[in-house]
Amino acid sequence: MSDPGIDELVERARSLIADGSRRILGIIGAPGAGKSTVSDALAAALGAQTVIVGMDGFHLDNDELVRLGRRDRKGAPDTFDVDGYVSLLSRLHAAGRTSTSPGVPIYAPRFDRSLESSIGSAVLVRPEVPLIITEGNYLLLEEDGWQDVAAHLDESWYVDVDDDVRRERLIARRLGHGHPRDQAEAWVLGVDEPNARLVDATKHRADRVVTLGPLTPLLTESTHSA
Repeated sequence: MSDPGIDELVERARSLIADGSRRILGIIGAPGAGKSTVSDALAAALGAQTVIVGMDGFHLDNDELVRLGRRDRKGAPDTFDVDGYVSLLSRLHAAGRTSTSPGVPIYAPRFDRSLESSIGSAVLVRPEVPLIITEGNYLLLEEDGWQDVAAHLDESWYVDVDDDVRRERLIARRLGHGHPRDQAEAWVLGVDEPNARLVDATKHRADRVVTLGPLTPLLTESTHSA
């Protein structure tokens, strides 16, 4: 049995590429909101029509974060290579295949949670792929270089979920990577939560808000006309 919430999201995504042109769909939300869940569901339904290029691939390396004195708050806005991310989004838009250009393939990095590190050139984006899904926390932030991201998004969806559910997901994620519970809870409350409040303040800039309920994601409101 298909999920009507997912079906609606898939149809909206398909409508973005109905004319065959390349589009970039931004999936935004606080840490643990379910951005990857929505992105993966869309990718599974759309198959070869889409590829996911995550913001997390632009995490600064741990050694660099140590050098900068930012390792203890990895995930904050200034712990990413935002200029590199913006440059990639620009290239992805320009490199799509059109009626007058064959386009070119582009490689993007991927963040490996098991390694806590990014892997360069891990994601192949073929020129014939019409929909790029890019997901991350800060796509609608308007400071520190992040303000240049939104110009490269053809549509933005903000994924919203109950805060208690979101925090429990984050704690469970860290427990799954071997962190003791006290350390997991301390990180979520001390590092993830300030970032979550920062991200939540950008929700009004999204084109659409996707509320994740217990079973079904639903498009609950639109802040811009479609």
